[in-house]
Amino acid sequence: MSHPLFQQHQAILDQALQALSERQYWSPHPEMPSPKSYGETAAADGQAAFEALLQQDFQLDGLPATQGWVGSERSPYRGALRIRYPRHDAHALLQASATALQTWRQADPQAWVGVCLEIIQRLNRRSFEIAHAVMHTTGQAFMMAFQAGGPHAQDRALEAVAYAWREMSAIPEHCRWSKPQGKHEPLVLEKSWKVVPRGVGLLIGCSTFPTWNGYPGLFASLATGNSVVVKPHPGAVLPLALTVRIAREALAEAGFDPNTVLLAANQHGEPLASLLAQRPEVKLIDFTGSSAHGEWLESQCRHAQVYTEKAGVNCVVLDSTADFPGLCRNLALSLALYSGQMCTAPQNIFIPADGIHTPEGQLSYQQTVAGLCAALEALCAEPTKAVELLGAIQNPGVLQRLEAARALGRPALDSRRLSHPHYPEAEVHTPLLRQLTLEDRAIYEQEHFGPIGFLIQAPDSAAALRRAEDGMRRHGALSFSVYSTDQRVQEQARQAAENACVSLALNFTGAVMVNQSAAFSDFHGSGGNPAANASLSDSAFVANRFRVAQTRSFG
Repeated sequence: MSHPLFQQHQAILDQALQALSERQYWSPHPEMPSPKSYGETAAADGQAAFEALLQQDFQLDGLPATQGWVGSERSPYRGALRIRYPRHDAHALLQASATALQTWRQADPQAWVGVCLEIIQRLNRRSFEIAHAVMHTTGQAFMMAFQAGGPHAQDRALEAVAYAWREMSAIPEHCRWSKPQGKHEPLVLEKSWKVVPRGVGLLIGCSTFPTWNGYPGLFASLATGNSVVVKPHPGAVLPLALTVRIAREALAEAGFDPNTVLLAANQHGEPLASLLAQRPEVKLIDFTGSSAHGEWLESQCRHAQVYTEKAGVNCVVLDSTADFPGLCRNLALSLALYSGQMCTAPQNIFIPADGIHTPEGQLSYQQTVAGLCAALEALCAEPTKAVELLGAIQNPGVLQRLEAARALGRPALDSRRLSHPHYPEAEVHTPLLRQLTLEDRAIYEQEHFGPIGFLIQAPDSAAALRRAEDGMRRHGALSFSVYSTDQRVQEQARQAAENACVSLALNFTGAVMVNQSAAFSDFHGSGGNPAANASLSDSAFVANRFRVAQTRSFG
């Protein structure tokens, strides 16, 4: 029997399934914060809702017994949020999740998917509130926080649910199996199949894109019948806490135990994530964060299916271009966006020693460097505009890394601090560019997360491609850009990208940047290099979150 929420949202699901097969642009969630899309009062209501959360205890009804309150979030723009969240013992959380799982798993895929689609719709209606929560925990500027933290994250959630439904619906519920026996009566069996969830899932959130990176795993697990414990980064709890509250409300109204989704909040320095991850009750783990922590989870949590997105070293190779100003503008924006605090931001820009070819003639290496620096300076020239691209530095570690990078290689463009017109305490810094040689691989083959870029002089573009491929294969990457008008070089770039199993962006000179990834079309990560062991999203990301139990009987 079809679940009412599945029926209510089936049209959107069908469109999502079509988008997956065609991989054209499609989104049911408007990315512009327009009153026409969200209502005349949505912006004011969302900001008021966010402000009402500050300096309060974040209430969640129906939780297991609490052990006090925790909260250490600081807005990169306005200081301490002073929001406290309920603290729970790891055992109590997992026990409550396992209890809720017993009811949730008895439902069928239509119920799981229907409830998930309802949660996503409710999240979309709260996009402004969530945007302020994302902005004031991550340091993203408001427009990015609205888009990436709201509609784009909701797209990724819907994408995961659509993949889950496609995989589960491919399994029939029942058949009458008949095997011919020649002159004898056929052998006849009644066969039935039941999708069985793996168990309790654990989502370990990140501090920079808590919803965009968190929603795929959350909804992939929930849509396949698993309960989920959400463990946000201590510096970015609020966006996922709001998500948990909305999910719990939808679950309760649909007749399910709200503890099917739980919040596990902790202070900085408390090892809650590792405590939860090592518990045998946890069967699924989704993680975004450092390579060291991700590799630890992969090696130490063999009892669970672990999906990780870790650090990578993203490369750009310059060979030639039909639009040098467009190349410079695009790369400048890619370097500046959210101060490089993105897993897809470029870091290593390889430039041939004899420069690059353009329609205006050959540009030397130094002319190429000067063009890139000039584009960044122009982009950041007006602070009131630049802060809306740069956002704010999310944590002190990025500032320390930025200062240390000033001693690496030779100068190209120094970073400078900008004054934010509305938030004077915000740490807003323009990108730093340093010049290296191909021999400086001990520097550039490490991730320098933040507004830091390296201009690396290579003998030629072929050598640059070889070095980029080798680095991406050994250290991982989530993006790879190449600029060339030469078909032979383009083919070499494609081969390097395939060998390193990384997404390739060729000749991006327009309004699309290598940092950006579109749900229903682009695969974020491949699972084929050390930067990530999974892709957001594909069939492999969801299909191993459930098993199939079979019953066979005569007659």
